[in-house]
Amino acid sequence: MSGSSSWNTGTGRERSGRNSTADRALDVLLMFDDDRLVLPAAEVASRLGVARSTAYRYLQSLTANGFLEESGGSGFRLGPRVIDLARLARKGVGLSDLARPVMRRLVERTGMPVLLTRRAGSAVVCLEREEAGTALRLSYERGQVLSINAGAAALALLAWAPAKELDELLAGPLPRYTDATHADPEELRAHLAEIREQGYAVGRGELDPDVLGVGAPVRGEGGAVVAALSIAAFSHRVPDRDIPLCVEAVRGAAEDLSTQAVRMGIG
Repeated sequence: MSGSSSWNTGTGRERSGRNSTADRALDVLLMFDDDRLVLPAAEVASRLGVARSTAYRYLQSLTANGFLEESGGSGFRLGPRVIDLARLARKGVGLSDLARPVMRRLVERTGMPVLLTRRAGSAVVCLEREEAGTALRLSYERGQVLSINAGAAALALLAWAPAKELDELLAGPLPRYTDATHADPEELRAHLAEIREQGYAVGRGELDPDVLGVGAPVRGEGGAVVAALSIAAFSHRVPDRDIPLCVEAVRGAAEDLSTQAVRMGIG
């Protein structure tokens, strides 16, 4: 299957249209280090090259979502959500170790990059990314934290969220990254029901324009969804007739990893 040109992702194509607010929020989080545990708003504005009011808007958004908290009027420090994400990332190390061989086999079969993701509250964290030797730029990079409502990897996780959690996740405004993003809660609910029924998610351009994604859930002890495996490619390089092959490959890999996760007591 890897010899078929229809599975190749292509090279040299730059992504476009990423959400600049999300990019800047991540830039703010990456400013923290051992020598800089508190950031004043003025310093954030200077380092981002934006007005202080704009920087303060980013800071308030991160604070409202628990990624930052105010530090006695001197600035902002990392908040409890970051600590929780770090805990979940460490918890996922065992799963990552199991997943890497499965991911490499899926790359060999499809010729596409493979992602391992898991949910962390109202966000999705990319735990691992296995490259396919081609230049495909994605919002999902190892360690990246992204929204729950865009992309096959995210929707393969959200579709099996408990009903009460799903209600909470869809209660607030959902970000829209492209025209294809599912940002309407009722429309998204209907789409998630289809994903649960078919057992996998397929997305085109919901997060990164002109990118096709296919994702499937990974289950642990008790059948709970603990992660998702997905592949990505330039959508114009994957004709509709090849999507069932993609789905078969991803679901097979996810089932393989699920079997190992259950055997190892991951849940």
